[in-house]
Amino acid sequence: MPHARTRLRALVVAALAIAITGTTATAAHAEPSTSELTKKIDKASDQLEDVVESYNKMNISLKQTKAEEKKLAASLGPAKAALEAAGTQMDAIAASAYKTGNIGTMNVVLEGADNLMDRMSILEQISRSRGRDIAEYRATTENFAERQAALKATQKKQEAEAKALNARKKKIEGDLKKLYAMRTAAFGSPTEKASKYTGNIPSIAGSAGKAVTFAYNAIGVMYDYGADGPNGYDCSGLTSAAWRTAGKSLPHNAAAQYNATARISRSELKPGDLVFYRANKHVGIYVGGGQIIDASRAGQPVKKRTIDIMTPNGYGRVT
Repeated sequence: MPHARTRLRALVVAALAIAITGTTATAAHAEPSTSELTKKIDKASDQLEDVVESYNKMNISLKQTKAEEKKLAASLGPAKAALEAAGTQMDAIAASAYKTGNIGTMNVVLEGADNLMDRMSILEQISRSRGRDIAEYRATTENFAERQAALKATQKKQEAEAKALNARKKKIEGDLKKLYAMRTAAFGSPTEKASKYTGNIPSIAGSAGKAVTFAYNAIGVMYDYGADGPNGYDCSGLTSAAWRTAGKSLPHNAAAQYNATARISRSELKPGDLVFYRANKHVGIYVGGGQIIDASRAGQPVKKRTIDIMTPNGYGRVT
């Protein structure tokens, strides 16, 4: 029976290997080692995190585009109000002229030179004002139409990119699922159990202390792509949520967080600072003692670990 189970396990692994690689490798060469599977899973996890961070960034851009559309629509208000005021003013003059019979220029002239100069000056000023209002409204509406068309085109492009990113995300998630099944079939379930932090949380003054305390309390929460809590986090979701409790707003994207923080050196690191990896595609929060807390990848909980999980490419301070 043990021999039969071994052969069955090899056949299952072989089938899954064919499903992922698209090859027709034989069962004798299909069973990978634990390290090989781990490398494949780590690579796919990194690819998925890259895609999700790009998706997070695209969502930020989409929100900005929609906000600009609202701002643009509001910009028409003053021009419309000025045009309506000018129209109301001219309507009042016309109504008054009709009631008094002062319709033509000759009627004005007959009333006397002084009165004529006053009336002509007022009419000229109103005419110029109305002309400016009309010109301003025309220019504003033309600019509005152009900007609106450009923003709509940008939004359409962003939505298409978000859709493509989502499709890539699903494809990699499918590959990861097969890899997990392969590893489980060959070596048993590798799932890391979630467990809350029960140790001492360092006392740190100020807003950084609030962010660090939040990160400690998030330990054990499972990784969830695109999430910023409370039931799951991705890397930038955790850091943005941590600093949000301290009253600071950070974008939900690692690269955007890099741009939103002040550059510091490793020797200047203090608890609460952010540590960036993989060309700003991963981020963790520094908690002191050469340790960070981060949401690393699918199937793993938020955890505290060494700052040197990989070579950092930068450090940032929230200001």
